[in-house]
Amino acid sequence: MLKTKVGLVTGASSGIGRAIALQWAREGAKVVVSDVNTAAGEETAALVRAQGGDALFVAADVGSAADSEALVQRTVAHYGRLDLACNNAGIGGPQAPTADYPLDGWAQVININLSGVFYGMKYQIAAMLQGGGGAIVNMASILGAVGFATAPAYTAAKHGVVGLTQAAALEYSAQGVRINAVGPAFIHTPMISGLEANAAVQAMLVASHPIGRLGQPEEVAELVTWLASDKASFVTGAYYPVDGGYLAR
Repeated sequence: MLKTKVGLVTGASSGIGRAIALQWAREGAKVVVSDVNTAAGEETAALVRAQGGDALFVAADVGSAADSEALVQRTVAHYGRLDLACNNAGIGGPQAPTADYPLDGWAQVININLSGVFYGMKYQIAAMLQGGGGAIVNMASILGAVGFATAPAYTAAKHGVVGLTQAAALEYSAQGVRINAVGPAFIHTPMISGLEANAAVQAMLVASHPIGRLGQPEEVAELVTWLASDKASFVTGAYYPVDGGYLAR
C-alpha cells in the first residue's frame, strides 16, 4: 500500500509511533524513525529492519524548529524525497485544574504537542511540494474534540492540532498534499502506564469506552496507514477518532 514511499514518524520510540513505523514498513515504505530517546528510537529502527524493512533513526526534538527542519533535511538527503509524515510525538504533561496549572507545564505541553506539529508541517510540506505531493497525518486525540478536567494544556493543544490540520489542508490539498488528523482515545502505551497502575483509575478509563476496553497502538496505526495511503486519495482536512465509542457517549 505504501511501496516506493518515504515516510517520517516522530515520537516513534514506543507506543503508537513505533506501531506506525512498523506498519508503514510492512506496507513497503522506507521509514525515518525520530524521537528524543535515542536508544529506544534505534530499537524501533532495528525492529523495522528485523522484519525486512528499511529504516533510519534521526534524533530530534519536535519542540525545536531547527531540529524539525534538520530532520526533514536528513530524510531527503538520505532517501531523496519525503512522501509521508506522521506528527505523533507528544507528552501528557502535568495534571491540575486550570487555575492551579503550572506555567512551565503549560509552556512545555503547548510547545511539544502543538508547536511541534506546526514546526513539523512547516518543513514537511515544503519538501513534499518539491517532490510532487504527499500525505501528513497529525496525532490529535479524543481531547481534540472534547474537554478533560485537569488536562487544560493537553486539551488545548490537541484542539489546536485539529484546527491547524484543517487550515493547512485548505492551503495545500490542491497542490497534492493531503493533511488529516487522528483522534485516539486511551491506548495501551507508556504515556498512560501510570494511570493504568491504579486499578480504580483503569476501571474508570475502560468504562468510558463503550467497546469495553482500551485500544492497542496497532489499531491506531491501521487508521494512520490508510490515511497516508492512496486509498484515502479524496480524504483531507478530516479528523478521524479511533476511540472505541468514547465520543459517542
